[in-house]
Amino acid sequence: MIAVATWDIVRILDTMLETLKLTKRFGALRAVDSVDMAFPKEKITLLIGPNGSGKTTLINCVSGFYRPDEGRVRYGGEDITGKAPHEIVKKGLVRTFQIPLPLYKLTVLENLLIGYQNNPGEGVAWSLLRGRWLEKEKEAADKAFTLLSLLELDQMWNRPSQELSGGQLKLLEIGKALMTDAQTVLTDEPAGSINPVLAHDFFKHMVDLKNKFGLTFVMIEHRLDIATKYADYVYAMAAGKVISQGKPDEVLNDPKVIECYLG
Repeated sequence: MIAVATWDIVRILDTMLETLKLTKRFGALRAVDSVDMAFPKEKITLLIGPNGSGKTTLINCVSGFYRPDEGRVRYGGEDITGKAPHEIVKKGLVRTFQIPLPLYKLTVLENLLIGYQNNPGEGVAWSLLRGRWLEKEKEAADKAFTLLSLLELDQMWNRPSQELSGGQLKLLEIGKALMTDAQTVLTDEPAGSINPVLAHDFFKHMVDLKNKFGLTFVMIEHRLDIATKYADYVYAMAAGKVISQGKPDEVLNDPKVIECYLG
């Protein structure tokens, strides 16, 4: 009888997102080379590797910004390979970017409200149904203020987003993603360019959101000394391939990973 690790059983039974032989080429370069990954529900999975290892390209393929040349992407059991980003967002899979790009002249609250998916929009017909659109407006505001409180941005709700610090902008990006009813959030270097104290605060917020709302997080991060303290599972990539996977300590102590980083 073949022994199966407990984590592998969880992945098999409770996978939220997976890639199957996913491949993306740029000319002769195989930026992502036949990659199999499985991301369990309600876990934080960390994707690591040196620059050029294929991490961001993989996330771009998963989120619809690139169309893979081969392989499949499955989310919630559904094949989403090659779907447009806005279609993928509607299914509950949302990504944030390494450099936050809010609408700086809008307030923090207004930036969140833009992401609300259930707003009926403007029009003559809806203007006559005042009770219904007022209800939707209240739902959106209630959700936004709940997120602002959880992210500790509630004191900044009416301030222009350009007044936020780097760490607060990263949190605002997460809030914008969650306003879309996301169940899975892909984040690219969320701790980049912020000091270690704020980085720890950011990841603590991520853990709180995971536990409170049952969210799934997949994050690319180079600050391994901080991020691995909060990750449930780690994939390491190099030259477009997965070279190691497992619990954080297992991966960080894998000779292949050490050689990849240290040469």
